[in-house]
Amino acid sequence: MSINTEINRLLNFAKQNMLINEDDYYYAANRLLDVLKVDAFEPEFVDEKLPTAMPILENMLDYAAEKGLIENTTENRDLFDTRIMDCVMPRPSEVVRRFRSDYARSPKAATDEFYKMSIASNYIRKDRIDKNIIWKTATEYGDLDITINLSKPEKDPRDIAKAKLAPSSGYPKCLLCRENEGYAGHPGHPARETHRLIPLRLSAHRWFLQYSPYTYYNEHCIVLNRKHVPMKVSRKSFENLLDFVTIFPHYFLGSNADLPIVGGSILSHDHYQGGRYTFAMAKAPIEKTYTFPGFENIKVGRVKWPMSTIRLQGEDREELADLAEKILGAWRKYSDPSVEILAETDGTPHNTITPIARRRGSLYELDLVLRNNRTTKEHPLGLFHPHAEVHHIKKENIGLIEVMGLAVLPARLKKEMALLGAELVKGTPDISGMPEIASHADWYKMLREKYPEVSQENVEGILQEEIGKVFEIVLTHAGVYKRDAKGMEAFDRFVATAAED
Repeated sequence: MSINTEINRLLNFAKQNMLINEDDYYYAANRLLDVLKVDAFEPEFVDEKLPTAMPILENMLDYAAEKGLIENTTENRDLFDTRIMDCVMPRPSEVVRRFRSDYARSPKAATDEFYKMSIASNYIRKDRIDKNIIWKTATEYGDLDITINLSKPEKDPRDIAKAKLAPSSGYPKCLLCRENEGYAGHPGHPARETHRLIPLRLSAHRWFLQYSPYTYYNEHCIVLNRKHVPMKVSRKSFENLLDFVTIFPHYFLGSNADLPIVGGSILSHDHYQGGRYTFAMAKAPIEKTYTFPGFENIKVGRVKWPMSTIRLQGEDREELADLAEKILGAWRKYSDPSVEILAETDGTPHNTITPIARRRGSLYELDLVLRNNRTTKEHPLGLFHPHAEVHHIKKENIGLIEVMGLAVLPARLKKEMALLGAELVKGTPDISGMPEIASHADWYKMLREKYPEVSQENVEGILQEEIGKVFEIVLTHAGVYKRDAKGMEAFDRFVATAAED
């Protein structure tokens, strides 16, 4: 391998993907020489077109490890390949200028080009995302999306040791802070030198648009507050979401709930998640309509969905925000012991909402998903959280992405399902004595009874179908009002109370 050739290949890739142009050629080459500790450079003709830069970067990383520039661990390679790619990146101001120029053509053109750049720069690690196992499972609520998440690499023990020894600077304060743009990273904090942000104004305040480095669906974006302030669902949230889908009508935007258990993984920094994807929830129909006095122009309905959802539709954003605020206020203080809903215990609040905004032509649509994070002795991780019988598949919080119908399942399931499938094909009567898959023993027994004839050809399809069915149960566990007569009557009682307030 010639490092000179690899530098030429990367420069060619960068020009093809408009990361640099001809005027940047020697500047970028010289930056690469500095990072790779190479003394000289000779231009070479390169005739290739690659979908990502990873084949080139892998060669450069091998070279860096061989020359002692880096320790050959996953984290060190990730830190260094980001530094390499930064040599062929446009500066943030240029990215913003391009975005605004593209937006003048159309909002879709702006996000299309920004997304392409985020993939080309390897900020979105598409080579890893493509390893995820994905499928759909048909249910009475529509086709649920299932993902076994294999995109985040396993930690190397050497990286873990370094992260423990690394001093905590408190800068940036978290992975979402605006200050991450261009940050070199360190053990325990990913490199963000190729990270670029687009400034936005939502409700007259400064926010930023970025893409998720490990996208779970098409154009999975994050919209973050300029300030490091905690998540808070309020009227301002509804205004921000509706502002965003006005600016980008081809995207949806939603917020995680603002309480532990029912919230997302980062509650310390106010942010939203959106993108260009239609989830099963967005396709779910309204099964019952309601009337709110004073809001006759807003269509209000209960969504046919396992998690308790009120859908608002209308053309007036102010009215939508007013009604959403009214429903949120009513829900925050609402209790119904007959269905185990308590607004608070010992002064600790339990009720909040997961809101999602989208456009349907001239109509704005807000889905308000009712959430409650109460715990009990029987369900110490959460009463409206995946219950113990489904923890063998999904134990983590049900955040915004799962709420909408996309299961993000742990990587361990890939190996566990392969082992479990092999036992199903063999007809093993009981797996409770097998440590690696013993957690699935009860589920396995059910599968044996349901599918007496399992072959190598159909076992994968069976397991995928049944994992999807478990996720459907997970969503029903997280729903505060159950999908039976008692639960739906209780749902209607809350709406009646909210309408009267």
